[in-house]
Amino acid sequence: MSQPGKRSVAASERRTRARRRYAARRLFVLCATFAALAVVFGLVNALFGHDDGGRASVSASADDSVMSAPLESISPLQTAAVDPTATVKQVTVATKEHPAELLVLGDSDAGNYGPAVRDLLDATGLVVTTIDYHIATGLARPDYFDWPLYMRQVVPQVNPDIVVVTFGGNDAQGLRNADGTWAVGHRPGEGLDDTTWRAEYGRRVGETMDYLTEGDRTLIWVGITNDDEAQNTARLKVQDEVVRAEVAKRPRVVFVDSWAMFSGVDGGWASSIIDPRDGVGKDVRRADGFHLNQTGADILAEKIEHIVLDDLRSRGAQI
Repeated sequence: MSQPGKRSVAASERRTRARRRYAARRLFVLCATFAALAVVFGLVNALFGHDDGGRASVSASADDSVMSAPLESISPLQTAAVDPTATVKQVTVATKEHPAELLVLGDSDAGNYGPAVRDLLDATGLVVTTIDYHIATGLARPDYFDWPLYMRQVVPQVNPDIVVVTFGGNDAQGLRNADGTWAVGHRPGEGLDDTTWRAEYGRRVGETMDYLTEGDRTLIWVGITNDDEAQNTARLKVQDEVVRAEVAKRPRVVFVDSWAMFSGVDGGWASSIIDPRDGVGKDVRRADGFHLNQTGADILAEKIEHIVLDDLRSRGAQI
């Protein structure tokens, strides 16, 4: 028979081993939980963390990078070879048997109103819409995402009759070259001489417009909105003026004046406007003060739809 002291020691050892196993299980569960949270955070950051955050300025200074994502993570098409022999489609009369091709390009704003444009045009049966947007991009940082290169790959692939494009709050910053060097090392609208900035950004905008209107394509350029912060609006205003000046030189470009559409009666920033579809006042901005909410995106989409249909009618479509 075992002695009481030995039984007490054995029981104590069993309790100790049980506590250790329990602690080990707790540690395993805790580590697994942290790992799961890290995966979820990574997915959320990949999906939403690279947006422009609703601000015209996405960096504290012109020396800061727009985003930290590596170029190769953006799109496999960005580094694909450009096909110099790609044919350019000549616009023809759109029918249900041979619908027109519409391509929507741009930053997160294009991803905001693009689906609504597609839904409206799908109802006509005369237009096939492709939406290709990349958040936190624009013409200011070809070292981060090279839109001129990318467009020369995707446009021949889609071969659109009409292109809708927008570059918004990511461009009112210093301008870099594709190799990362500075073209203009300061942001516009901050009291410095903006002559060089206007000239360089105007060149980029103009070249984009010229390429997208080749082959008798119609280009619909969707302008930017103002912001609820005066400093951001001052920068955006310079950008907007440059785009308008380039549009004025090109009759094949139709400009959508988003700035005026979503401003108040005094011409200033507004969180709500009268919805032209029903005459009712509605909120049109997200909480960040820059982006449009779904109502605003729907209003903008209907404006774009009207321009697209007018263009198709001018080419003989029965609508």
